[in-house]
Amino acid sequence: MQIKKFDSINVVPFIDIMLVLLVIVLTTATFVAKGIIPVDLPTSKTATPQDDKKNLTITIKENGEILFDKLVVQENNIAQELSKYEVQTPIHINCDKEAKFDLFVSLLDTLEEKEFKNLGIITKKSK
Repeated sequence: MQIKKFDSINVVPFIDIMLVLLVIVLTTATFVAKGIIPVDLPTSKTATPQDDKKNLTITIKENGEILFDKLVVQENNIAQELSKYEVQTPIHINCDKEAKFDLFVSLLDTLEEKEFKNLGIITKKSK
């Protein structure tokens, strides 16, 4: 019996598998949400990626709604809600660029009164 010599490798099955994997990756990537709460963030040239581990994200939406992570909080209950967190808790503030500035200033005043110092303002990196 004579052994056949391979002059070339058939790559068609490999290409088929890679195309199927590409379709799977692209379809699942469209379902991955950037954030749960849609906010149009302002841009900054020095923005850095945020780390979501063990922090509190406070969001001020365009309509004036304030959220602590996913919990809606009334403006007059901010201090009460902050008392549930330790002073060392990192706080990230997402504020829609169309939101009223007085809500943002009011939030910063309350955070200062409660002696929270580990604050970050979240922005989008400009191109």
